[in-house]
Amino acid sequence: MVWSLLYALTRNTLGLMLLRVRGDTAKDVELLILRHQVAVLRRQVNRPTLEPADRVILAALSRLLSRARWGSFFVTPATLLRWHRDLLARKWT
Repeated sequence: MVWSLLYALTRNTLGLMLLRVRGDTAKDVELLILRHQVAVLRRQVNRPTLEPADRVILAALSRLLSRARWGSFFVTPATLLRWHRDLLARKWT
């Protein structure tokens, strides 16, 4: 699990660095495409299965967004807060 988490964090970090280089138009188009793909997938899958590494990444990334923007996640805000509390509890135990 540690390796998969490190891989996912590294991949997301590199992705963020690439976003800095790209223009705003390309980012906006990519966001529209990804939002449409998520909307299509939400119609097909009732409840996705998440691995612990997925939960950690979503909980950590949720801290970068304001709570008003948490609607973009496919889980409820209460779930994100619980995952974040669990993440902090594991860190400090």
